[in-house]
Amino acid sequence: MSDRIVRTGALPPQGGRAPEAAQVSPPAALPPVVEASGVTKRFGSYAALNDVSLRVMAGESHALVGRNGAGKSTLVSILTGLRKPDEGVVQFNGQSAPPIANRDAWRERVACVYQHSTIIRDLTVAENLFINRQPVKRGVIDWPAMRRDARALLDHWRIDVREDARAGDLTVEARQLVEIARALSYGARFIILDEPTAQLDGEEIRRLFQRIDDLQRDGVTFLFISHHLQEVYEICQTVTVLRDARHIVSAPVGELPRERLIEAMTGERGGLHVADAAARAPLPADARVALDVSGLCGRDYDDVSFTLKRGEIVGLTGATSSGRTSVGEAIAGLNAQRTGEIRVNGVPLKPGDVSAALASGVGCVPKDRHHEGLVLTQSVAENGTMTIAGLLGRLGIAPPAKKNALGRRMIESLGIVAQGPEHVVSGLSGGNQQKVVMARALASDPDVLVLIDPTAGVDVKSKEALLSVVDRVRDEGKAVLVVSSELDDLRTCDRVLVMFRGGIVAEYKAGWQDYELIASVEGVSLHEE
Repeated sequence: MSDRIVRTGALPPQGGRAPEAAQVSPPAALPPVVEASGVTKRFGSYAALNDVSLRVMAGESHALVGRNGAGKSTLVSILTGLRKPDEGVVQFNGQSAPPIANRDAWRERVACVYQHSTIIRDLTVAENLFINRQPVKRGVIDWPAMRRDARALLDHWRIDVREDARAGDLTVEARQLVEIARALSYGARFIILDEPTAQLDGEEIRRLFQRIDDLQRDGVTFLFISHHLQEVYEICQTVTVLRDARHIVSAPVGELPRERLIEAMTGERGGLHVADAAARAPLPADARVALDVSGLCGRDYDDVSFTLKRGEIVGLTGATSSGRTSVGEAIAGLNAQRTGEIRVNGVPLKPGDVSAALASGVGCVPKDRHHEGLVLTQSVAENGTMTIAGLLGRLGIAPPAKKNALGRRMIESLGIVAQGPEHVVSGLSGGNQQKVVMARALASDPDVLVLIDPTAGVDVKSKEALLSVVDRVRDEGKAVLVVSSELDDLRTCDRVLVMFRGGIVAEYKAGWQDYELIASVEGVSLHEE
């Protein structure tokens, strides 16, 4: 199994059987590792948390799930001592939480490994492990001692990373383990994992889950935050659901099947409603080719060729290392292919030129919305109109009224939950931020829309809303390329192309079976004798 695709298709039975680790209960005599009781946090008149409670027992992996804006991030900030609750109390191992100002005491109790790494890439592993607390000898850093201590720490927790390696040269998986080791070195035995698998491949995810299981057996407790609900069933024993800043339910995962879990998160019955391309009428035989990719070669892909017609949605999937993301980025002008040609409506694209791609009719939702898709300090209207700034005013300077009018239309069209077009996007939930990125991609009315991991890190209802937009723009006659490993993203595709080790190895028409697609992603033939 490989990449995210491995888990969105394989669900637990309706009985919701928990993983084997769930059968091991912590000793009843131990107090909760952390317990939040009646926690409320307000920002002005807005209640980010309203009488929320959470209890995490020793040695378990406890899932915290909810839609974007449900209150998860605010609760984490309180559990890590970054914010003080307006009401309610937090206890660790039966003792009151330390004062907010006592950062060392908080580090001894809890740490959070965030989706966006806090590792300093230009420092070594040892330097990251002991940053701001390096061993000193005669007034200067004792480098040999620091490397020895780092090696001992990594060996103790069985983390196979060189202490003198540059952190920026490590894989995402290795950097996460270094962050966990750093947290454990302070004495913390309660680790919060925020979307830890968002950037990992399938094999990396399996190794991470194995390390979590090993650490649990060594007495480490985890709070696991993920929008990928299948992970809850794979790695966690208990789950807590927040919705609209309130605690909805806490239960063993074995007693909460997936449909009931989604119902608790959304307040609505039923699971994810995504248009299945298998039910669509076939594409007209005379549909024009909008995108023609021929003999494309790049850093991690070779001789990639395919076409995409108007009114067609094509999926491009594979493991993270398959080259799928690089191909999508080349089409959008985000990187340049070494050889080969990309044509939009018959006209060759200039390699590695975003402006040229936009002018030729290519819109894109990039992989990383925080670094490539948004300017977080600017408003919904400013972000949404970036691709058409030159059309709104001379020298790209548009009257605010014109920008805000377009921003209001975007908010209405995509269902963006914001106070208005002047709302700064950093204050939006992840799902609404992604809708702003989608609005920006559609603002130029592109003929070809490239969506790279379009629903990554968003909640169930936001995913549903984003995929409904994909279906809508297809009906408008646009060609859509969905570069993703999410099965739900791919179900809306008329065809799915599978990449393996840099090349396209299979094509599936709508109506494919999960096991067939997953086998191709893995490079496994189901028809070998």
